[in-house]
Amino acid sequence: MELEPGQGVAAQTPPPQPPRVAGSAEPLGAGLRVCRVAGLGLAEGPAGMIGPQPSPQLEDPSARAKAHEPLEMRQAGKEGAEASQRANQPASAGPAAALELEGSPCLGRVVKFLLPHTTIEAPLPQEEEQQFYQGLERLLGPKYGRFGQLFAAAGWADVTEDRFLRKLLVREGQGEASRPQPGQEVTVKLLGVLEDGSLVEKDPALTFTLEQGDVIQALELGVQSMQLGEVSFLLTSFQYAYGHLGRDPDIPSDASLLYEVTLLQIRDSSDLGLLPPSTRISLSKQKRERGNFHFEREEYQRAMQSYQLALGILDSPGAVRDKRLAEELQEHQVKCLNNCAASQLKLQLFEEVLTSCSAVLHIDPDNVKALYRKGKLLSERGEDQEAMNILKRALQLEPTAKAIHAELSKLAKRQKGQPERPAPTDVDDLVQPAACQSTWVHRLGPTGTLVLLLHQNSASPLQSLVAVTPMSASKI
Repeated sequence: MELEPGQGVAAQTPPPQPPRVAGSAEPLGAGLRVCRVAGLGLAEGPAGMIGPQPSPQLEDPSARAKAHEPLEMRQAGKEGAEASQRANQPASAGPAAALELEGSPCLGRVVKFLLPHTTIEAPLPQEEEQQFYQGLERLLGPKYGRFGQLFAAAGWADVTEDRFLRKLLVREGQGEASRPQPGQEVTVKLLGVLEDGSLVEKDPALTFTLEQGDVIQALELGVQSMQLGEVSFLLTSFQYAYGHLGRDPDIPSDASLLYEVTLLQIRDSSDLGLLPPSTRISLSKQKRERGNFHFEREEYQRAMQSYQLALGILDSPGAVRDKRLAEELQEHQVKCLNNCAASQLKLQLFEEVLTSCSAVLHIDPDNVKALYRKGKLLSERGEDQEAMNILKRALQLEPTAKAIHAELSKLAKRQKGQPERPAPTDVDDLVQPAACQSTWVHRLGPTGTLVLLLHQNSASPLQSLVAVTPMSASKI
């Protein structure tokens, strides 16, 4: 029998109440489940949204009956229910529960989490650093700044005859047979300080190949005197460390250093022929960058050695089928050869410079730096005709290069018996500045003639024709 609205409601069995959740102030409605977020109990609705959910519409007779009650009765019943819920609120659900509902994007409320105050302490120095500084205190006392006395102290072994690199044994290694040999790859643990105690070098596993210029000379020579597993202090003056220039920003000029070195591993170097081209390129780049480091410090012999090692890695046997990788290999070969020629020029190894330049031009016939260097050296050797041809080719490729203009002017004046102006000696002068003083400017005529014009400055036109010298139009 269907009930009429407002009739028989009191006689009906009350619908079952939704279950309560322990610690919750409200029962869960249909379709809701408990979700713990950061230790807080929140209800998750059917759509997966966490937070207070709107009350579901329950299809039961009492709901239809309440819909016909007067507005005043419904409001009074609502207030009574809220008061009953506040009275039944458990003690754990107060402010200490760390959850307040004051609005959310959908209901005009937000959720606030009241987290306890947390203090993060600064980490203590690592144990190995503490032991290192304790060892320094035993050597120098509580105050640093007295490395000078160690260069004459007893108990230290001299690694070099000049006594500017010394070693103090801390722990013995595995015997004389375990010493590393030149060309082998070693791994060391490293800590290094200045005289004021500043830690400027730290590496738990520094790997390098002996006698390849990868590290400072103090480490190269010091590690070769060690045994596998040995721990030693290495004391070095600036001559075997970072020299007069130092190392920005942490190592000043003429700085002595004290290292603690542990020789961890010794192994033979990899067979370069078995390495993939990409790995060879990466290794070669590292060697070339190390050569640049030496070149900037005017250590030209060590720079040349690094560039030659980089070339050796690239020249290792092994076919390269990938066209892109083959081109990249050639590009790095050109860079290494040009840098090697620059070092050889500084060392006045002129035959070696010509050899390096010829190797570059074999790979890249239009390389301006190699053309300029070769033409300049041939000019200085009196081979004017070949030098002129090479420099003319360089001028065609780089018409604004100041150094090429100067060399061509010198050659032309030599042929006419006029005094020669000194030419720039550095390949960096190949770049023409924006504004310059009066210079000789050259143009190649249609028949291969070399035209010399006086150029007052970069803003003014060419002023006057000075000389026209017939030259051979043959190409390089």
